[in-house]
Amino acid sequence: QVQLVESGGGLVQAGGSLRLSCSASRSGFSINGMGWYRQAPGKQREFLAVVTSGGSTAYDDSVLGRFTISRDNAKNTVYLQMNSLKPEDTAVYYCHADTVLSDYWGQGTQVTVSS
Repeated sequence: QVQLVESGGGLVQAGGSLRLSCSASRSGFSINGMGWYRQAPGKQREFLAVVTSGGSTAYDDSVLGRFTISRDNAKNTVYLQMNSLKPEDTAVYYCHADTVLSDYWGQGTQVTVSS
């Protein structure tokens, strides 16, 4: 079982930065990938970035070069550094983690970028 708690969302002006954090508490199997998704009003949830337990990363093209994912395995925490934010980045941001048995979601944190 894995529980994920996000923090760091908020209101920022276009061009600004935010850093999201997601702390995982687990019992049982180790966490493999940890990542970030977002869902804007009226849209489907979309993938942003993922980092494996070994440190490999992958990004959606829409955030490549602006967002950076990182992970502290000792703390079971994943971060998303978001720079050069745009109004279209406004969404609820969700943390995701997977084990060999299942995958898990956080409750989401709101990010609002004003123009």
